[in-house]
Amino acid sequence: MSSTQRSLIQRDRASLWHPYAPASGDLPLWEVEAADGVRLRLRDDDGGRHQVLDAMSSWWSVIHGYRNPFLDAAAKRQIDAFSHVMFGGLTHGPAVELAERLVSMAPSAEGRPRLERVFLADSGSISVEVALKLAVQFQTAAGRPKRQRFLSLRGGYHGDTFAAMGVCDPVDGMHSAFPGLLAANVFAPRPPAAATATAEDIGQWRAEVEVLAARHSDELAAIIAEPVLQGAGGMFAYPAECVRILREIADRHGLLLILDEIATGFGRTGELFAASHAGVVPDIMCVGKALTGGYLTLAAMLCTREVAGTVSRGAAGALLHGPTFMGNPLACAVANASLGILDGGAWRADVARVGAALEAGLAPARELDAVADVRTIGAVGVIELHCPNEGDPNEGDAVDVAAVTRAAVAHGVWVRPFRNLVYAMPPYISTAAEAGAMAAGMVAAVAEVHGVARSAATLAAGVRP
Repeated sequence: MSSTQRSLIQRDRASLWHPYAPASGDLPLWEVEAADGVRLRLRDDDGGRHQVLDAMSSWWSVIHGYRNPFLDAAAKRQIDAFSHVMFGGLTHGPAVELAERLVSMAPSAEGRPRLERVFLADSGSISVEVALKLAVQFQTAAGRPKRQRFLSLRGGYHGDTFAAMGVCDPVDGMHSAFPGLLAANVFAPRPPAAATATAEDIGQWRAEVEVLAARHSDELAAIIAEPVLQGAGGMFAYPAECVRILREIADRHGLLLILDEIATGFGRTGELFAASHAGVVPDIMCVGKALTGGYLTLAAMLCTREVAGTVSRGAAGALLHGPTFMGNPLACAVANASLGILDGGAWRADVARVGAALEAGLAPARELDAVADVRTIGAVGVIELHCPNEGDPNEGDAVDVAAVTRAAVAHGVWVRPFRNLVYAMPPYISTAAEAGAMAAGMVAAVAEVHGVARSAATLAAGVRP
């Protein structure tokens, strides 16, 4: 059978490898035929067509929706000028404008050094790699060459490249798959959950982190954390006070504070950057995902003048990293357009509207026996299922990913569950009705695949798409 006779999905299965999936001939797939606003038009393996609301923002990046005319126009203008030039020894307007925008938008606080230097990278994982390398180079240049390890939080996720994997959760991450290859870092307990944390819980957590930092201070370069919301590590929200504690501990022990805002940046949690919930300015910050509104891959690492200056005066004389596509003009031009939309300030009301609709729409999931928790923060909504083995939350997946995905598509919603979570991070432009329909589809899919409600009447009112 020729490639023209086979469906696109069949051709995909013969040659492509998808993320976090086996190279399999029966991988559940849908072909995207079109995307517009918050909707995807899909085609399934049998030729059936489905129009669905994208509750994922294409892995949290398409915050302004598909085919956004402002972003489309920015891309076309830059293509007419030039799409790419090397960044070694050359510069261009889109990169300079982007750096200036990021510096002006970055978290700030009276008495704290500002984030003033920007390094452009290819992806979020790479921006974390650059941040970690920068922290080690800083400590070496400052006369502390033994400081080459990192203090990270359990439950954290920072990317799939090697150094980034090394600061992800040591149990739930990929450490067991690459024994001996990932750095032996120091892991602090996961902070208490935001919804239930007491002052005593936070105090106990502070004491445990302080003990670890003091014990290992002579070998630690930095603390790294996702502020307020741990994303791929479990969509876990924790108190802003814990971010302030990390800042204090870093200062007390001469450590840099790296905040990974790749998932949380650009408004997702209700503040432009999640660090602002705590009034904290990091020494190094990583951004990505929504930076270009999902149009092109681009990320950035921001740092203070002191960090940049210390490394530049060190023996190496430079930050030892340089991606081929660093500062890609096309990506930078679209990023400027995306940040320009955010500059208007409407995102704050948008996030509040989406969050309120998710909170109301997901509430009926609490009536399901399979559901352990329902929570929201900003424009993020989460249904957490009970784990197969409550004594070991990492043993097996609670969600039947393929079945829940199919059920959600049948209800007009695109989701991508993982482990024991079915969650949504919708585009900010979603109306209240659209975000509510996303939530209803999620609840309906979980109900169909993972059991019946304790109160069918209560659930029924909330699951109609």
